[in-house]
Amino acid sequence: MQASTHLVRGNFAIEISKGRVFPCFGEVKQRSLTLNRNFCIRSGSTCSGSRSGDVSMGAGLVRAKNGIEIAVRSSVKTRSIKAQASGGDIEDLTPFNPQAKSSGAVLPFVGVACLGAMLFGYHLGVVNGALEYLSKDLGIPENTVMQGWIVSTLLAGATVGSFTGGTLADKFGRTKTFQLDAIPLIIGAFLTATAQTVQTMIIGRFLAGIGIGISSAIVPLYISEISPTEIRGALGSINQLFICIGILAALVAGLPLAGNPLWWRTMFGVAIVPAILLAVGMAFSPESPRWLFQQGKIPEAEKAIRTLYGKERVAEVMYELRTAGQGSTEQEAGWFDLFSSRYWKVVSVGAALFLFQQLAGINAVVYYSTAVFRSAGIASDVAASALVGASNVFGSAIASSLMDRQGRKSLLMTSFSGMLRFILFTWCWACACSSSARDICFQN
Repeated sequence: MQASTHLVRGNFAIEISKGRVFPCFGEVKQRSLTLNRNFCIRSGSTCSGSRSGDVSMGAGLVRAKNGIEIAVRSSVKTRSIKAQASGGDIEDLTPFNPQAKSSGAVLPFVGVACLGAMLFGYHLGVVNGALEYLSKDLGIPENTVMQGWIVSTLLAGATVGSFTGGTLADKFGRTKTFQLDAIPLIIGAFLTATAQTVQTMIIGRFLAGIGIGISSAIVPLYISEISPTEIRGALGSINQLFICIGILAALVAGLPLAGNPLWWRTMFGVAIVPAILLAVGMAFSPESPRWLFQQGKIPEAEKAIRTLYGKERVAEVMYELRTAGQGSTEQEAGWFDLFSSRYWKVVSVGAALFLFQQLAGINAVVYYSTAVFRSAGIASDVAASALVGASNVFGSAIASSLMDRQGRKSLLMTSFSGMLRFILFTWCWACACSSSARDICFQN
């Protein structure tokens, strides 16, 4: 039989049926190690050579008359290679492939989950162009306080939903929580589309806010848990991208308002469609393998892995889940632990980033850009707001593509410095326009 050589990453051992174990080393290629071993199996014998290191391997192994089992245990992935020997000849040997191509289909299920992110952005932006028209229809065209309540009630509901989303996901599972989340989304969209009073509109907005709050908690969680490691970083930013797409869709949906003042009801009602698709899609989507493993549902977890990645990666992913479970020896942190000296710096930096981003005025742009453009004398105010939404999507796409190459910190510094420059430019432009207007008034 022709001799063959197989290179294996990681540590492994050859176990002979008599019980003696001879350690060998496959070819190890690591940045921090210079150890490099060769392993070869020839007809009826095994030899190993050393090119570096101090380890001295045996001159050889005696011919194996019984079966030889080669167990490959990698620090990251586990595979087993079995060889049957008869009369000293190895009949079959399957090489270990650490980069097995997945035959599963993850992206469709990620797309279903992203419906929740898109609804988050849509409900944020839908009030932008519709506020003036719904205020006239509900009899509050001059009541800016009630208009503010209609806008901000959504955020109050989102706050409630974001606190409960994680708890629901841990108790009922990710897919069941998505289906439960569709209930307030559908009811809220229906009430806002059919509202005849301000009170009904506020209730509908609050329910829709609860729905998008739950979505904000479980969409990134579900995507991260079902994404394979090789594309997890790329899919991690898709949540923010779909939020921006939802905002853009809401702004574009307001274009017919100028010709049809009652179009605002259709704008709110159309949100029912993606909410229904989210509920139906999650009925056919696999549950998170990590959550199933944590619940002790091993057969269900293996079934979900087969659906997501293919049957050839079941052992690998299950090993990763077991390793992650064994490696987590620390107790879970509570809310008050966030303010301890251990986490205070990290929490402060993360919270400050979100706070300063909001204080930059993005919320005013999302909710009131149409009114601002209208007051500035721009005739196509809704179209101008749609262009703002398009630039938002463009910026998110650029950040997603550069995140892994440029790094998070450099992108944050570029982003915040860019916001500062353009805010100063806008402020100076407004001051100049105001001064020109005052000069014209004084001349007249």
